[in-house]
Amino acid sequence: MTGVRFLAIALVLASAAAAAEETAWREGIRAAVERIRYNGNAAASGIAAADLVAGFYERRSFMPAWRDAAKIDSLAALIADAYADGLDPADYHQQTIEEWRRQQRGGGAMTPAEWAVFELTLTDALISLVHHQRFGKADPLGQHATWNFRDSAEEADTLTVVEAAVGAPSLEASVAEQIPRDAYYRRLRAALATYRQIAADGGWPAIADGPVLKRGQADERVPMLAKRLAVTGDLDDAEPYAAAAGMDEALEQALRRFQARHGLEADGVLGPATLTALNLPPEHRIQQLRLALERARWVLGGLGRNFVVVNIAGFRVYVVADRQIVWESRVVVGKPYQQTPVFRGELQYLVFNPPWSVPYSIATRELLPEIQAQADWFETHDYEVRDRAGARIDPATVDWPALPRQNFQYLFVQRPGPGNALGQVKFIFPNEHAVYLHDTPARRLFSTTERAFSHGCIRVENPLELAEILLRPNGWNRPAIDDVLASGKTSTVWLAEPLPILLLYWTANVDPDGTVHFYRDVYGRDPPIAKALDGPFRIG
Repeated sequence: MTGVRFLAIALVLASAAAAAEETAWREGIRAAVERIRYNGNAAASGIAAADLVAGFYERRSFMPAWRDAAKIDSLAALIADAYADGLDPADYHQQTIEEWRRQQRGGGAMTPAEWAVFELTLTDALISLVHHQRFGKADPLGQHATWNFRDSAEEADTLTVVEAAVGAPSLEASVAEQIPRDAYYRRLRAALATYRQIAADGGWPAIADGPVLKRGQADERVPMLAKRLAVTGDLDDAEPYAAAAGMDEALEQALRRFQARHGLEADGVLGPATLTALNLPPEHRIQQLRLALERARWVLGGLGRNFVVVNIAGFRVYVVADRQIVWESRVVVGKPYQQTPVFRGELQYLVFNPPWSVPYSIATRELLPEIQAQADWFETHDYEVRDRAGARIDPATVDWPALPRQNFQYLFVQRPGPGNALGQVKFIFPNEHAVYLHDTPARRLFSTTERAFSHGCIRVENPLELAEILLRPNGWNRPAIDDVLASGKTSTVWLAEPLPILLLYWTANVDPDGTVHFYRDVYGRDPPIAKALDGPFRIG
């Protein structure tokens, strides 16, 4: 009986000790939370997501979350793996966490106050990592004033994802389930690994300046050109060219492949633009792929299975069905000083045989000077003049030479026809920027490699193919479209269901077959994002 009583007393004492220890842990966490919440201590302690960290512990009444060493190991693995996504593990307290893990493995003990600091650091690391993996590190709204892809409600549930991960049997499996990566993202990730390996292996050789080099011409740079193309897989084997004096057909084809992948004219000629692209270092391409992954994190998580996407930097439009590209075409986008904005819209309807209501800026800056210089301008151009109320005006009644641009009160409308600036069809996704996709009679522009020529709208090379794809759910086919066009009448056709359209700007892309493409940063948008991706951050 005495032994039973002794055991009972021991259990009571042990329970009391455990309760006291738990209280000490919780009080330590509470005090640490209050320091970052109310005392402005977050920046000094290196906590990036102070409000979210505080909210996490307040929602669990300051109970510890990281008493399981295996869970900390899983977090460490996630942090290390962030490097493969183009993120910096240092942003997630990698060094500090590793030092504490070594201390734990060595048997070192922590006071409740020390453990509280460790707790908050671990949680801050997971919250920051989850947030960056779901929404990106660089704030897209800070990069694009037109950004409208996500709302604050989506970002507010970061804690829900973190709480589920911390409470799951496998932290890594829970994060992977809640932040799924599609095939496109995985291809970007693989391309980044490939180019990082190229850099680790010594990169590629620089090719010296020299005259333009074409097939059949001799040049001492041929062996170096072959080595350069072999490094990135554009040429199978550089060895046969070790002592070559001239460019042959195989080397020309390899150069064409390189040019096609880099948004250059694929003519197989080593000219200045191609030489510049060849000599950009691997680090430049690595940075482009890191930025592509960051831009992917901005948008891919909130997408459905079907959408249209325009890559402004790549001058292409794609139709995606069930997350697979089913159609693509070349496009013309805005000039560097009239940039096509980045935003998301809903394709709602098409207009066949559209008239063109000339924007005020174009009417006053481009057309008005022509009209003032040519007395018969309206006789040779198919335009109507309307007043602000929309009533037609006889252009002969206006004294155009005396009309100042600052007092312009008219609307020019170009009638439908073969010369109409919008061509045969336009694709409308209502937006505040007055941007849309459309046909164009200026077909020659599609043959150029960098197609930044418009006032901001997107001209499509094969618009009737796009119209047919979009109207299939309506029961339309190409003959039906041709009949409408032949009528010459303006016709509006609503899509059976609105379709998301994304206007994006990516300077790196990977095809389904793994082919990596790079494009010149025509709008100069990469450096600010790179700076934000590599800089400090705070999460509200």
